[in-house]
Amino acid sequence: MKLNFNPMIVTIVHVEVKPEYIDDFIRVTTKNHQHSVQEPGNLRFDVLQKEDHPVKFMLYEAYESEAEAAAHKETPHYLEWRERVAPWMAQPRKGIKYNGLLPRE
Repeated sequence: MKLNFNPMIVTIVHVEVKPEYIDDFIRVTTKNHQHSVQEPGNLRFDVLQKEDHPVKFMLYEAYESEAEAAAHKETPHYLEWRERVAPWMAQPRKGIKYNGLLPRE
């Protein structure tokens, strides 16, 4: 099926944090979120915590284009976030890219 529009660029990042760093992770990720939603081309930047396993998080990042998604990874707030949270992770984070088809508002 041929798309009549350019899909959103969506990355879903799975993170597992060491239990003693949950609050620190949320605090630092909140700062990253607040800056990310102001970036050009950002459509969503959701942060979710698993209800029955609070050390597991999912970040849902949607951008209008690949260039804007790539630019996010060069921002000072993302680079600071990446450096700060790395030692708090129980395992390396895993980002999975998707083409976001719907909704298109």
